[in-house]
Amino acid sequence: MNNPYLPVKAEILDIEKQTAVDYTFRLSADLDVQSGQFVEVSIPRVGEAPISVSDFGDGFIEMTIRRVGKLTGVIHELKPGDHLFIRGPYGHGFPLERFRSRRLVVAAGGTGLAPVKSVLNHYYRNPEEINGLDLLAGFKSPADVLFAAELEKWAQKFSVTVTVDRGDEHWTGQVGLITGCVQQLAPVDPAGTQVIVVGPPLMMKFTVQEMLNLGVPPENIWVSFERKMCCGLGKCGHCKIDDTYVCLDGPVFNYTRAGRLLD
Repeated sequence: MNNPYLPVKAEILDIEKQTAVDYTFRLSADLDVQSGQFVEVSIPRVGEAPISVSDFGDGFIEMTIRRVGKLTGVIHELKPGDHLFIRGPYGHGFPLERFRSRRLVVAAGGTGLAPVKSVLNHYYRNPEEINGLDLLAGFKSPADVLFAAELEKWAQKFSVTVTVDRGDEHWTGQVGLITGCVQQLAPVDPAGTQVIVVGPPLMMKFTVQEMLNLGVPPENIWVSFERKMCCGLGKCGHCKIDDTYVCLDGPVFNYTRAGRLLD
């Protein structure tokens, strides 16, 4: 019987610096991944952490990792050719079949853009599957903007709005909260619109409320929770909310369920 806790060794193929504290790592891996799932990433004798898969393809996965502690600090010191250990993928991803022939609005705050990057790339390659896409991406400052090159690429086919909480002398884009961007959306057909909201808890709370104010029904809204999903197998209980295990039942939830999950 296979040990579900046993990770596999994955070589780092490439590292791209996004910001001063966010790096994107491309790993050699042959995993059956869905957009929105996560893997457990570890270094022996250092630690293990859940990380969203930001993109994937034949023979590789990508993860955008923020340096926030001991493990991620060590990961940021690694180079191409070094190795990480991974296990997974875990959880439920975004239901792309529900988005077919619908208008899709993606609202992402900060590192919340990472879990939806593969969704955006999928529809960049297959725009005929949906009836238009609006991306609303919010960051604290211009220095915190992720995937700058991809944002320009996506803007070739999608409506892309990037906003920062506070600008600087070089920033010529929009300044303000992402909730303001929701209010600026073109008229929304509630029944024909699907929504993804990913980001910090307060950002998700108020952005979802703005979507509800536009008439989008809860069953058309999808959110992704970020929690300390230590085991990924529903055994340790660290990610448990009431009787829901985020690692098993999420991290992607329909808002009809997510709206009832209270910490």
